[in-house]
Amino acid sequence: MQNGYNENITLANNNNNHTIIQTDVGAKDGQDKCPKCGSTDISLNAKNGKLRCNFCRHEFEPEKLDNMQQDLSKLQGQVVGSGATDIVADTKDIVTFKCSSCGAEVVIDTASSTQARCHWCRNTLSVNQQIPNGSIPDVVLPFGITKDVAKTEIEKFVGKRKFFAHPKFRQEFTTENIMGVYLPYMVIDANAHVNLVGKGEHLTRTYYRSNGSNRTTYYDADLYHVEREFDLVIEGLTVESSLDKLDNSSSTATNNVINAIMPFDLENCVKFNANYLKGYTSEKRDTNINQLRPLVDKESRDIAKFAANETLKEYDRGVAWSNEQLDVKGQQWKAAYLPVWLYSYLQVNGEKKVLHYVAVNARTKETMGSVPIHVPKLLGISFLVEILGILAMMFVDFEYNWVFLLAGFLYFFVNFSRYRNSNARHKYETETKTNMTNLRKIDNFIKTETGLTNSRINGANNATISGQGLGNKLLNSLVDQNSVASLVRDVTDQKDEK
Repeated sequence: MQNGYNENITLANNNNNHTIIQTDVGAKDGQDKCPKCGSTDISLNAKNGKLRCNFCRHEFEPEKLDNMQQDLSKLQGQVVGSGATDIVADTKDIVTFKCSSCGAEVVIDTASSTQARCHWCRNTLSVNQQIPNGSIPDVVLPFGITKDVAKTEIEKFVGKRKFFAHPKFRQEFTTENIMGVYLPYMVIDANAHVNLVGKGEHLTRTYYRSNGSNRTTYYDADLYHVEREFDLVIEGLTVESSLDKLDNSSSTATNNVINAIMPFDLENCVKFNANYLKGYTSEKRDTNINQLRPLVDKESRDIAKFAANETLKEYDRGVAWSNEQLDVKGQQWKAAYLPVWLYSYLQVNGEKKVLHYVAVNARTKETMGSVPIHVPKLLGISFLVEILGILAMMFVDFEYNWVFLLAGFLYFFVNFSRYRNSNARHKYETETKTNMTNLRKIDNFIKTETGLTNSRINGANNATISGQGLGNKLLNSLVDQNSVASLVRDVTDQKDEK
Protein backbone atom coordinates (compact mmCIF):
# COMPACT_ATOMS: atom_id res chain seq x y z
CA MET A 1 0.00 0.00 0.00
CA GLN A 2 1.30 3.47 -0.93
CA ASN A 3 -0.36 6.78 0.05
CA GLY A 4 -3.58 4.98 0.96
CA TYR A 5 -3.72 3.10 -2.36
CA ASN A 6 -4.01 -0.68 -2.51
CA GLU A 7 -4.09 -3.03 -5.47
CA ASN A 8 -4.59 -6.74 -5.03
CA ILE A 9 -4.73 -9.58 -7.53
CA THR A 10 -5.73 -13.03 -6.35
CA LEU A 11 -4.85 -15.76 -8.81
CA ALA A 12 -6.69 -18.96 -9.60
CA ASN A 13 -3.46 -20.92 -9.75
CA ASN A 14 -2.96 -20.48 -6.02
CA ASN A 15 -5.03 -23.64 -5.59
CA ASN A 16 -4.53 -27.10 -7.00
CA ASN A 17 -7.13 -26.75 -9.74
CA HIS A 18 -4.75 -26.95 -12.71
CA THR A 19 -5.90 -28.63 -15.92
CA ILE A 20 -4.01 -29.27 -19.15
CA ILE A 21 -6.18 -29.85 -22.22
CA GLN A 22 -4.62 -31.90 -25.01
CA THR A 23 -5.40 -29.86 -28.11
CA ASP A 24 -3.64 -31.98 -30.73
CA VAL A 25 -5.89 -35.02 -30.30
CA GLY A 26 -6.17 -36.82 -33.63
CA ALA A 27 -3.27 -34.89 -35.17
CA LYS A 28 -0.91 -37.00 -37.25
CA ASP A 29 2.58 -36.27 -38.44
CA GLY A 30 3.62 -37.11 -41.97
CA GLN A 31 1.41 -36.85 -45.03
CA ASP A 32 -1.85 -34.88 -45.00
CA LYS A 33 -3.73 -36.15 -48.02
CA CYS A 34 -6.61 -34.62 -49.93
CA PRO A 35 -9.63 -36.85 -49.23
CA LYS A 36 -10.72 -36.50 -52.84
CA CYS A 37 -7.55 -37.20 -54.85
CA GLY A 38 -4.87 -38.15 -52.31
CA SER A 39 -2.49 -35.29 -53.13
CA THR A 40 -0.34 -33.82 -50.34
CA ASP A 41 0.04 -30.46 -52.11
CA ILE A 42 -2.33 -28.52 -49.83
CA SER A 43 -2.28 -24.82 -48.95
CA LEU A 44 -4.45 -22.02 -47.61
CA ASN A 45 -7.01 -20.17 -49.69
CA ALA A 46 -6.70 -16.76 -48.01
CA LYS A 47 -9.97 -15.55 -49.55
CA ASN A 48 -12.13 -17.90 -47.47
CA GLY A 49 -9.77 -19.32 -44.85
CA LYS A 50 -10.15 -22.89 -46.11
CA LEU A 51 -7.44 -25.39 -47.01
CA ARG A 52 -7.33 -26.21 -50.69
CA CYS A 53 -5.81 -29.07 -52.64
CA ASN A 54 -3.59 -27.50 -55.29
CA PHE A 55 -4.08 -30.52 -57.57
CA CYS A 56 -7.85 -31.08 -57.74
CA ARG A 57 -8.90 -27.73 -56.12
CA HIS A 58 -11.01 -29.48 -53.47
CA GLU A 59 -11.45 -27.32 -50.33
CA PHE A 60 -11.63 -28.43 -46.68
CA GLU A 61 -13.74 -26.94 -43.91
CA PRO A 62 -11.55 -25.61 -41.04
CA GLU A 63 -11.49 -27.74 -37.88
CA LYS A 64 -12.33 -25.74 -34.76
CA LEU A 65 -10.75 -26.31 -31.37
CA ASP A 66 -13.72 -27.32 -29.24
CA ASN A 67 -12.30 -29.22 -26.27
CA MET A 68 -11.38 -26.19 -24.17
CA GLN A 69 -13.74 -24.27 -21.88
CA GLN A 70 -16.36 -22.49 -23.97
CA ASP A 71 -18.55 -20.99 -21.21
CA LEU A 72 -16.02 -18.61 -19.68
CA SER A 73 -18.37 -17.61 -16.85
CA LYS A 74 -17.87 -21.14 -15.47
CA LEU A 75 -14.09 -21.08 -15.80
CA GLN A 76 -12.39 -22.25 -12.60
CA GLY A 77 -8.71 -22.69 -11.76
CA GLN A 78 -6.08 -22.66 -14.46
CA VAL A 79 -6.82 -24.33 -17.79
CA VAL A 80 -3.90 -24.61 -20.22
CA GLY A 81 -3.88 -25.81 -23.80
CA SER A 82 -1.15 -28.39 -24.34
CA GLY A 83 0.46 -26.10 -26.93
CA ALA A 84 0.97 -23.50 -24.20
CA THR A 85 2.70 -25.74 -21.68
CA ASP A 86 6.26 -25.01 -20.62
CA ILE A 87 8.98 -25.32 -23.22
CA VAL A 88 11.46 -28.10 -22.49
CA ALA A 89 14.89 -26.55 -22.87
CA ASP A 90 16.69 -29.58 -24.30
CA THR A 91 14.05 -30.46 -26.90
CA LYS A 92 15.63 -30.93 -30.31
CA ASP A 93 14.23 -28.81 -33.13
CA ILE A 94 15.14 -31.38 -35.77
CA VAL A 95 12.61 -34.17 -36.41
CA THR A 96 12.93 -36.98 -38.93
CA PHE A 97 9.97 -38.68 -40.63
CA LYS A 98 9.82 -41.64 -42.96
CA CYS A 99 7.84 -40.82 -46.08
CA SER A 100 4.86 -43.18 -46.25
CA SER A 101 4.91 -43.09 -50.06
CA CYS A 102 8.52 -44.01 -50.87
CA GLY A 103 10.14 -44.79 -47.52
CA ALA A 104 12.76 -42.03 -47.69
CA GLU A 105 13.72 -40.16 -44.52
CA VAL A 106 12.69 -36.50 -44.48
CA VAL A 107 14.24 -34.02 -42.02
CA ILE A 108 12.31 -30.98 -40.77
CA ASP A 109 13.84 -28.17 -38.72
CA THR A 110 10.85 -27.12 -36.58
CA ALA A 111 12.66 -23.95 -35.51
CA SER A 112 11.84 -22.46 -38.90
CA SER A 113 9.28 -24.72 -40.60
CA THR A 114 6.63 -27.35 -40.00
CA GLN A 115 6.68 -28.85 -43.49
CA ALA A 116 9.15 -30.28 -45.98
CA ARG A 117 8.99 -32.08 -49.33
CA CYS A 118 10.31 -35.58 -49.77
CA HIS A 119 13.36 -35.21 -52.02
CA TRP A 120 12.46 -38.43 -53.87
CA CYS A 121 8.69 -38.48 -54.45
CA ARG A 122 7.98 -34.76 -53.80
CA ASN A 123 5.15 -35.47 -51.37
CA THR A 124 4.73 -32.95 -48.54
CA LEU A 125 5.24 -34.07 -44.93
CA SER A 126 3.87 -32.03 -42.01
CA VAL A 127 4.47 -31.71 -38.27
CA ASN A 128 1.03 -31.51 -36.59
CA GLN A 129 1.64 -33.20 -33.24
CA GLN A 130 2.90 -30.88 -30.52
CA ILE A 131 6.53 -31.07 -29.48
CA PRO A 132 7.75 -29.23 -26.35
CA ASN A 133 9.86 -26.60 -28.08
CA GLY A 134 7.16 -23.96 -28.64
CA SER A 135 6.86 -24.48 -32.39
CA ILE A 136 3.36 -26.04 -32.49
CA PRO A 137 0.59 -23.90 -30.92
CA ASP A 138 -2.95 -24.85 -29.95
CA VAL A 139 -4.63 -22.74 -32.62
CA VAL A 140 -3.84 -20.79 -35.75
CA LEU A 141 -5.71 -17.85 -37.30
CA PRO A 142 -5.46 -18.22 -41.10
CA PHE A 143 -4.38 -15.34 -43.31
CA GLY A 144 -7.44 -13.44 -44.48
CA ILE A 145 -5.98 -10.91 -46.92
CA THR A 146 -3.68 -11.53 -49.86
CA LYS A 147 -0.22 -10.15 -50.45
CA ASP A 148 -1.52 -7.72 -53.07
CA VAL A 149 -3.99 -6.22 -50.59
CA ALA A 150 -1.25 -5.93 -47.96
CA LYS A 151 1.08 -4.26 -50.48
CA THR A 152 -1.61 -1.67 -51.21
CA GLU A 153 -2.11 -0.91 -47.51
CA ILE A 154 1.63 -0.52 -46.90
CA GLU A 155 2.06 1.69 -49.96
CA LYS A 156 -0.80 3.91 -48.76
CA PHE A 157 0.71 4.17 -45.29
CA VAL A 158 4.20 5.05 -46.53
CA GLY A 159 2.83 7.27 -49.30
CA LYS A 160 1.35 9.63 -46.69
CA ARG A 161 4.79 9.93 -45.07
CA LYS A 162 7.16 10.50 -47.95
CA PHE A 163 7.81 14.23 -47.52
CA PHE A 164 10.09 13.84 -44.49
CA ALA A 165 11.13 10.26 -45.24
CA HIS A 166 14.86 9.66 -45.52
CA PRO A 167 15.99 9.96 -49.17
CA LYS A 168 17.70 6.56 -49.08
CA PHE A 169 14.51 4.97 -47.77
CA ARG A 170 12.44 6.60 -50.53
CA GLN A 171 14.89 5.30 -53.11
CA GLU A 172 14.97 1.74 -51.74
CA PHE A 173 11.35 1.32 -50.64
CA THR A 174 9.51 -1.52 -52.38
CA THR A 175 6.69 -3.75 -51.25
CA GLU A 176 7.89 -6.67 -53.34
CA ASN A 177 9.79 -8.08 -50.36
CA ILE A 178 6.98 -8.04 -47.77
CA MET A 179 6.56 -11.29 -45.90
CA GLY A 180 3.59 -13.14 -44.51
CA VAL A 181 4.52 -14.20 -40.96
CA TYR A 182 2.71 -16.19 -38.30
CA LEU A 183 3.81 -14.63 -35.01
CA PRO A 184 3.41 -16.41 -31.65
CA TYR A 185 0.96 -15.10 -29.06
CA MET A 186 -0.68 -16.26 -25.87
CA VAL A 187 -4.46 -15.85 -25.79
CA ILE A 188 -5.89 -15.62 -22.28
CA ASP A 189 -9.48 -15.84 -21.06
CA ALA A 190 -10.38 -15.07 -17.46
CA ASN A 191 -13.35 -15.31 -15.10
CA ALA A 192 -12.92 -12.75 -12.33
CA HIS A 193 -14.62 -10.87 -9.51
CA VAL A 194 -13.80 -7.17 -9.23
CA ASN A 195 -14.14 -4.83 -6.26
CA LEU A 196 -13.18 -1.14 -6.59
CA VAL A 197 -13.37 1.47 -3.82
CA GLY A 198 -12.54 5.17 -4.08
CA LYS A 199 -13.82 8.71 -4.50
CA GLY A 200 -15.27 10.49 -7.52
CA GLU A 201 -16.07 14.10 -8.36
CA HIS A 202 -18.86 15.57 -10.45
CA LEU A 203 -18.33 19.09 -11.82
CA THR A 204 -21.05 21.57 -10.88
CA ARG A 205 -19.50 24.91 -11.83
CA THR A 206 -16.54 26.48 -13.66
CA TYR A 207 -15.62 30.14 -13.14
CA TYR A 208 -12.71 32.60 -13.37
CA ARG A 209 -11.12 35.17 -11.11
CA SER A 210 -8.70 37.86 -12.21
CA ASN A 211 -5.78 39.31 -10.28
CA GLY A 212 -4.31 42.05 -12.37
CA SER A 213 -3.35 40.53 -15.70
CA ASN A 214 -3.57 37.00 -14.35
CA ARG A 215 -6.74 34.97 -14.58
CA THR A 216 -7.28 31.74 -12.63
CA THR A 217 -9.81 29.03 -13.37
CA TYR A 218 -11.76 27.58 -10.45
CA TYR A 219 -14.08 24.59 -10.16
CA ASP A 220 -16.86 23.55 -7.83
CA ALA A 221 -17.65 19.85 -7.58
CA ASP A 222 -19.64 17.29 -5.62
CA LEU A 223 -17.49 14.63 -3.96
CA TYR A 224 -18.80 11.04 -3.68
CA HIS A 225 -17.69 7.82 -2.07
CA VAL A 226 -17.76 5.31 -4.95
CA GLU A 227 -17.77 1.50 -5.00
CA ARG A 228 -18.15 -0.88 -7.91
CA GLU A 229 -18.37 -4.65 -7.50
CA PHE A 230 -19.07 -7.04 -10.37
CA ASP A 231 -18.24 -10.30 -12.07
CA LEU A 232 -16.20 -9.93 -15.23
CA VAL A 233 -15.38 -12.29 -18.08
CA ILE A 234 -12.30 -11.30 -20.10
CA GLU A 235 -12.18 -12.96 -23.51
CA GLY A 236 -9.14 -13.10 -25.74
CA LEU A 237 -6.56 -10.96 -23.95
CA THR A 238 -3.60 -11.31 -26.34
CA VAL A 239 0.09 -10.86 -25.54
CA GLU A 240 3.23 -11.54 -27.55
CA SER A 241 4.99 -14.74 -26.53
CA SER A 242 8.43 -14.14 -28.04
CA LEU A 243 11.09 -12.26 -26.08
CA ASP A 244 11.99 -10.15 -29.08
CA LYS A 245 8.48 -8.82 -29.70
CA LEU A 246 7.84 -8.18 -25.98
CA ASP A 247 10.37 -5.35 -26.09
CA ASN A 248 8.09 -2.58 -27.33
CA SER A 249 10.53 0.26 -26.59
CA SER A 250 13.59 -1.26 -28.24
CA SER A 251 16.07 1.24 -29.66
CA THR A 252 17.03 -1.17 -32.45
CA ALA A 253 13.63 -2.42 -33.68
CA THR A 254 10.20 -0.76 -33.90
CA ASN A 255 8.36 -3.71 -32.34
CA ASN A 256 5.61 -1.52 -30.92
CA VAL A 257 4.03 -1.04 -34.36
CA ILE A 258 3.45 -4.81 -34.56
CA ASN A 259 1.77 -4.67 -31.14
CA ALA A 260 -0.42 -1.82 -32.40
CA ILE A 261 -2.18 -3.77 -35.17
CA MET A 262 -4.11 -5.88 -32.65
CA PRO A 263 -6.81 -6.99 -31.95
CA PHE A 264 -7.41 -10.03 -34.14
CA ASP A 265 -10.74 -11.77 -34.74
CA LEU A 266 -9.81 -14.66 -32.47
CA GLU A 267 -13.23 -16.29 -32.75
CA ASN A 268 -12.11 -17.49 -36.20
CA CYS A 269 -9.07 -19.38 -34.93
CA VAL A 270 -8.89 -23.03 -35.98
CA LYS A 271 -7.10 -26.10 -34.70
CA PHE A 272 -3.45 -26.07 -35.73
CA ASN A 273 -2.63 -27.70 -39.03
CA ALA A 274 0.79 -27.24 -40.66
CA ASN A 275 -0.86 -26.72 -44.06
CA TYR A 276 -2.04 -23.27 -42.94
CA LEU A 277 1.62 -22.24 -42.73
CA LYS A 278 2.54 -23.29 -46.25
CA GLY A 279 3.84 -20.27 -48.18
CA TYR A 280 4.37 -18.24 -45.00
CA THR A 281 7.10 -18.04 -42.39
CA SER A 282 6.59 -18.51 -38.65
CA GLU A 283 8.37 -17.66 -35.43
CA LYS A 284 8.14 -20.07 -32.53
CA ARG A 285 7.26 -19.16 -28.95
CA ASP A 286 10.14 -18.84 -26.47
CA THR A 287 8.36 -17.80 -23.25
CA ASN A 288 6.30 -19.72 -20.70
CA ILE A 289 3.12 -18.87 -18.82
CA ASN A 290 4.86 -18.02 -15.54
CA GLN A 291 7.09 -15.56 -17.37
CA LEU A 292 4.12 -13.82 -18.99
CA ARG A 293 1.83 -13.92 -15.97
CA PRO A 294 2.96 -10.58 -14.38
CA LEU A 295 2.13 -8.76 -17.62
CA VAL A 296 -1.22 -10.57 -18.03
CA ASP A 297 -2.22 -9.86 -14.42
CA LYS A 298 -1.52 -6.14 -14.76
CA GLU A 299 -3.35 -5.90 -18.07
CA SER A 300 -6.31 -7.85 -16.64
CA ARG A 301 -6.62 -5.35 -13.81
CA ASP A 302 -6.49 -2.47 -16.30
CA ILE A 303 -9.25 -4.12 -18.36
CA ALA A 304 -11.39 -4.50 -15.23
CA LYS A 305 -10.87 -0.86 -14.30
CA PHE A 306 -11.80 0.39 -17.76
CA ALA A 307 -14.87 -1.86 -17.83
CA ALA A 308 -16.03 -0.08 -14.67
CA ASN A 309 -15.69 3.28 -16.43
CA GLU A 310 -18.90 2.57 -18.31
CA THR A 311 -20.69 2.95 -14.96
CA LEU A 312 -18.85 6.16 -13.96
CA LYS A 313 -19.83 8.62 -16.67
CA GLU A 314 -21.35 11.08 -14.18
CA TYR A 315 -17.93 11.57 -12.57
CA ASP A 316 -16.58 13.94 -15.20
CA ARG A 317 -13.66 15.01 -12.97
CA GLY A 318 -12.54 11.41 -12.64
CA VAL A 319 -12.37 8.76 -9.93
CA ALA A 320 -9.46 8.12 -7.57
CA TRP A 321 -9.55 4.44 -6.65
CA SER A 322 -7.91 3.73 -3.29
CA ASN A 323 -8.47 -0.03 -3.47
CA GLU A 324 -8.54 -2.29 -6.54
CA GLN A 325 -9.27 -5.96 -5.89
CA LEU A 326 -9.23 -8.50 -8.74
CA ASP A 327 -10.02 -12.09 -7.76
CA VAL A 328 -9.30 -14.37 -10.72
CA LYS A 329 -11.53 -17.41 -10.28
CA GLY A 330 -10.45 -19.04 -13.53
CA GLN A 331 -7.92 -18.45 -16.27
CA GLN A 332 -7.45 -20.19 -19.62
CA TRP A 333 -4.29 -20.02 -21.75
CA LYS A 334 -3.91 -20.96 -25.42
CA ALA A 335 -0.85 -20.65 -27.64
CA ALA A 336 -1.69 -19.16 -31.03
CA TYR A 337 -0.14 -18.28 -34.36
CA LEU A 338 -1.61 -15.00 -35.64
CA PRO A 339 -1.05 -13.68 -39.18
CA VAL A 340 0.88 -10.50 -40.03
CA TRP A 341 2.11 -9.05 -43.31
CA LEU A 342 5.44 -7.43 -42.52
CA TYR A 343 7.65 -4.95 -44.35
CA SER A 344 11.04 -4.29 -42.78
CA TYR A 345 13.78 -1.77 -43.53
CA LEU A 346 17.17 -1.61 -41.79
CA GLN A 347 18.32 1.97 -41.35
CA VAL A 348 22.09 2.24 -40.85
CA ASN A 349 23.57 5.45 -39.47
CA GLY A 350 27.22 4.86 -38.66
CA GLU A 351 27.34 2.18 -36.00
CA LYS A 352 23.68 2.68 -35.12
CA LYS A 353 21.16 0.36 -36.76
CA VAL A 354 17.37 0.55 -36.45
CA LEU A 355 15.00 -2.02 -37.96
CA HIS A 356 11.82 -0.23 -39.05
CA TYR A 357 8.61 -2.21 -39.55
CA VAL A 358 5.37 -1.53 -41.35
CA ALA A 359 2.89 -4.19 -40.24
CA VAL A 360 -0.54 -5.15 -41.55
CA ASN A 361 -3.02 -7.23 -39.57
CA ALA A 362 -3.69 -10.01 -42.08
CA ARG A 363 -7.31 -10.27 -40.93
CA THR A 364 -8.51 -6.69 -40.40
CA LYS A 365 -6.07 -4.70 -42.62
CA GLU A 366 -5.16 -2.52 -39.61
CA THR A 367 -1.81 -0.96 -40.56
CA MET A 368 0.88 0.68 -38.46
CA GLY A 369 4.50 1.42 -39.15
CA SER A 370 7.68 3.39 -38.66
CA VAL A 371 9.28 5.35 -41.52
CA PRO A 372 12.92 6.55 -41.30
CA ILE A 373 13.00 10.34 -41.01
CA HIS A 374 15.30 12.80 -42.76
CA VAL A 375 15.96 14.74 -39.56
CA PRO A 376 17.86 17.70 -41.14
CA LYS A 377 14.90 18.43 -43.42
CA LEU A 378 12.41 18.19 -40.53
CA LEU A 379 14.59 20.43 -38.33
CA GLY A 380 14.94 23.00 -41.09
CA ILE A 381 11.24 23.32 -41.78
CA SER A 382 10.47 23.27 -38.03
CA PHE A 383 12.88 26.20 -37.66
CA LEU A 384 11.00 28.13 -40.36
CA VAL A 385 7.71 27.38 -38.61
CA GLU A 386 9.23 28.65 -35.36
CA ILE A 387 10.25 31.93 -37.07
CA LEU A 388 6.70 32.35 -38.34
CA GLY A 389 5.43 31.64 -34.83
CA ILE A 390 7.64 34.37 -33.37
CA LEU A 391 6.40 36.85 -35.98
CA ALA A 392 2.80 35.89 -35.21
CA MET A 393 3.44 36.45 -31.50
CA MET A 394 4.73 39.95 -32.26
CA PHE A 395 1.94 41.06 -34.56
CA VAL A 396 -1.17 39.06 -33.63
CA ASP A 397 -3.31 40.49 -30.81
CA PHE A 398 -4.16 37.34 -28.87
CA GLU A 399 -4.41 36.81 -25.11
CA TYR A 400 -2.32 33.66 -25.22
CA ASN A 401 0.00 34.66 -28.06
CA TRP A 402 2.92 33.09 -26.20
CA VAL A 403 1.74 29.73 -27.57
CA PHE A 404 3.14 30.79 -30.96
CA LEU A 405 6.59 30.27 -29.43
CA LEU A 406 5.81 26.57 -29.39
CA ALA A 407 4.90 26.38 -33.08
CA GLY A 408 8.22 24.99 -34.31
CA PHE A 409 8.57 22.52 -31.45
CA LEU A 410 5.01 21.26 -31.92
CA TYR A 411 5.52 20.93 -35.68
CA PHE A 412 8.64 18.84 -35.12
CA PHE A 413 7.01 16.66 -32.44
CA VAL A 414 3.81 16.01 -34.40
CA ASN A 415 5.63 15.02 -37.58
CA PHE A 416 8.27 12.96 -35.80
CA SER A 417 5.50 11.10 -33.96
CA ARG A 418 3.54 10.55 -37.15
CA TYR A 419 6.51 9.00 -38.92
CA ARG A 420 8.00 6.98 -36.05
CA ASN A 421 4.73 6.18 -34.18
CA SER A 422 6.62 5.31 -31.01
CA ASN A 423 3.43 5.80 -28.97
CA ALA A 424 1.42 3.32 -31.07
CA ARG A 425 0.25 0.27 -29.13
CA HIS A 426 -2.59 -2.18 -28.74
CA LYS A 427 -5.16 -0.55 -26.46
CA TYR A 428 -5.90 -3.79 -24.67
CA GLU A 429 -7.76 -1.99 -21.87
CA THR A 430 -10.64 -1.08 -24.21
CA GLU A 431 -10.18 -3.38 -27.22
CA THR A 432 -10.32 -6.68 -25.32
CA LYS A 433 -13.79 -8.28 -25.17
CA THR A 434 -15.46 -8.27 -21.74
CA ASN A 435 -18.80 -9.15 -20.19
CA MET A 436 -19.83 -7.56 -16.90
CA THR A 437 -22.55 -9.13 -14.74
CA ASN A 438 -23.95 -8.87 -11.20
CA LEU A 439 -23.05 -5.20 -10.88
CA ARG A 440 -23.32 -3.60 -7.43
CA LYS A 441 -23.02 0.20 -7.27
CA ILE A 442 -22.54 2.51 -4.28
CA ASP A 443 -22.51 6.29 -4.82
CA ASN A 444 -22.72 8.16 -1.51
CA PHE A 445 -22.55 11.95 -1.47
CA ILE A 446 -19.82 13.27 0.86
CA LYS A 447 -19.69 17.05 0.36
CA THR A 448 -19.64 19.95 -2.08
CA GLU A 449 -16.17 21.34 -2.75
CA THR A 450 -15.60 24.93 -3.92
CA GLY A 451 -12.66 26.88 -5.23
CA LEU A 452 -10.80 23.89 -6.63
CA THR A 453 -7.91 24.69 -8.97
CA ASN A 454 -7.30 21.22 -10.43
CA SER A 455 -9.34 20.27 -13.48
CA ARG A 456 -9.38 16.62 -12.28
CA ILE A 457 -9.79 15.03 -8.89
CA ASN A 458 -6.50 14.60 -7.05
CA GLY A 459 -5.15 11.09 -7.63
CA ALA A 460 -7.50 10.32 -10.55
CA ASN A 461 -6.54 6.87 -11.81
CA ASN A 462 -9.64 5.39 -13.42
CA ALA A 463 -8.19 6.14 -16.89
CA THR A 464 -4.57 5.15 -16.22
CA ILE A 465 -2.95 1.85 -17.10
CA SER A 466 -0.24 -0.16 -15.37
CA GLY A 467 0.28 -3.03 -17.80
CA GLN A 468 1.94 -1.02 -20.58
CA GLY A 469 5.70 -1.10 -20.26
CA LEU A 470 5.68 -4.07 -17.91
CA GLY A 471 6.58 -6.29 -20.84
CA ASN A 472 9.89 -4.47 -21.14
CA LYS A 473 10.68 -4.96 -17.45
CA LEU A 474 9.75 -8.61 -17.88
CA LEU A 475 12.05 -8.92 -20.86
CA ASN A 476 14.98 -7.51 -18.93
CA SER A 477 14.47 -9.86 -16.00
CA LEU A 478 14.32 -12.83 -18.36
CA VAL A 479 17.41 -12.13 -20.46
CA ASP A 480 19.40 -10.20 -17.83
CA GLN A 481 19.92 -7.13 -19.98
CA ASN A 482 20.38 -3.50 -19.00
CA SER A 483 17.27 -1.47 -18.31
CA VAL A 484 15.39 -0.21 -21.34
CA ALA A 485 13.87 3.22 -21.57
CA SER A 486 10.40 3.70 -20.13
CA LEU A 487 7.60 3.63 -22.64
CA VAL A 488 6.44 7.09 -23.68
CA ARG A 489 2.97 7.82 -22.34
CA ASP A 490 0.30 7.55 -24.95
CA VAL A 491 -0.81 11.14 -25.47
CA THR A 492 -2.61 10.91 -28.79
CA ASP A 493 -4.13 8.35 -31.08
CA GLN A 494 -1.54 7.72 -33.81
CA LYS A 495 -3.69 5.55 -36.03
CA ASP A 496 -3.70 6.54 -39.68
CA GLU A 497 -6.66 8.48 -41.04
CA LYS A 498 -9.06 6.22 -42.81
